[in-house]
Amino acid sequence: MTHRLASDYSRRILVAVCGLSPQIVTETLYGLTVNSANPFMPTDICLITTREGRHRARLSLLHQQDGYFHRLCRDYGLKNIRFNEESIHIIRNCHGDELSDIRSESDNEAAADTIIRLIRHYTNDDDAAIHASIAGGRKTMGYYLGYAMSIFGRDQDCLSHVLVAEHYENHPDFFYPTRESRVIHTRENRPLDTRDADVILADIPFLRMREDIPQSLLIGETGFSETVKRTTLFQKEQPRLTITPEFQLLAGSEMLNLQPSNLAFYLWLLSRSVQDESPITRPHDIDPNREYSQQFLNIYRQVRGVMASIDRTENALLHGMGEGFCSEWVTRINKEIDSQLGKRGALPYRIHSGPRGTRQYSIELSSAAVVGLERLDLG
Repeated sequence: MTHRLASDYSRRILVAVCGLSPQIVTETLYGLTVNSANPFMPTDICLITTREGRHRARLSLLHQQDGYFHRLCRDYGLKNIRFNEESIHIIRNCHGDELSDIRSESDNEAAADTIIRLIRHYTNDDDAAIHASIAGGRKTMGYYLGYAMSIFGRDQDCLSHVLVAEHYENHPDFFYPTRESRVIHTRENRPLDTRDADVILADIPFLRMREDIPQSLLIGETGFSETVKRTTLFQKEQPRLTITPEFQLLAGSEMLNLQPSNLAFYLWLLSRSVQDESPITRPHDIDPNREYSQQFLNIYRQVRGVMASIDRTENALLHGMGEGFCSEWVTRINKEIDSQLGKRGALPYRIHSGPRGTRQYSIELSSAAVVGLERLDLG
């Protein structure tokens, strides 16, 4: 599979956090687009900040005449970057009130929830590539952004920190290295030329856990603390599969949602391989297995209800269960389990094929790890 470059994605989103120094946006944008061997040209900018941070960003960056975002774009010919007041996301507390600063434990929790909600949203867009900068705001904001990227980030997503030369860093009048000479002064009244400033982006490698966590966390609305707690619990808990009285499946603490026919096949195979403590032999198409088909249909009726019509499935198995029927179901079910539980979390619950040439299928859970197996009636 060919690796796609950031430029291949229709949406390229720069996500930054900031407090009282909106310069982080223009410094990072300069580093991404002007001072980079592999430029990342954003289509959108998302700024996560406080109420005071928004006030400063609006006047310092977005003012139509004097805003430094517009100046940077004009100076270096940067076009079609969507960044306006709607791009600024204010951190709110549990009551919906905008925060003016982040000082308390509850403020930090609100910041974390805002960050994880936005990163979850952006990374669920397959046509988007994310570049997140952790350089601005309180240190905890950068930490939360980095952690959110580790949970949800994909191969096309990047994380960085911007490095600004001494004396220019945190200077209230420095926003990016200008094309033309422009003099600013330090607190000691030492003159500096903004044209001479060095701004470098340091790429930060990060561990991507997205494929190892349940789908419910990828698409849900859980906050930061709950997401971290559930991710950690899911990765540590021992495999345990529960069959509820309603024939639903719980893989550990996660609900496993399968279509009725897929669920019936999985339960049939589970019953056979766990109760018999051995794999089943894959049937041949030229000699379909009638015992398999009858057992599967018995469980299918339990799952669907005795009054449900299963004529179509019964007709497909009229002469027994063949290899094609089994292979199609196994592939489909494993794909669903991987999608919902994440690749690492899915391993104990997948349907496994035996060694090459053995024609076997099994679910490699012990009887002690399966609860409610007695509810299944093979007939």
